[in-house]
Amino acid sequence: MGRGTWSWIVPDGLWEIAKPLIPPSKVRPQGGGTQDTADETLFAAIIYVLVSGCAWRALPPCFGISKSTAHRRFLIWSRAGVWGRLHEAVLHRLDDAGLIDVTRVVLDTAHVRAK
Repeated sequence: MGRGTWSWIVPDGLWEIAKPLIPPSKVRPQGGGTQDTADETLFAAIIYVLVSGCAWRALPPCFGISKSTAHRRFLIWSRAGVWGRLHEAVLHRLDDAGLIDVTRVVLDTAHVRAK
């Protein structure tokens, strides 16, 4: 994705890390419905909202998806643990490249329970 349509919002390599972590879309047993939006597009839209801090209702029309679709998929992926696993995968990739210095570490209680 880095050099593709959404390169302006998703950095090089991030989609390749995230793609295997995203659960497959569920097929409706009764069929019908609208055609499923590409995960790549949904990922870019979600990253846009998370990085920009805009409200879901302010999602720009350039993504070609509704705000409710983007938000619903964000919730599905959140419940599936995609964001935590993505965070770990990026950290592992950075560590393998020798780009992480853990001589000083700060724990935030938003991520680690403080006892």
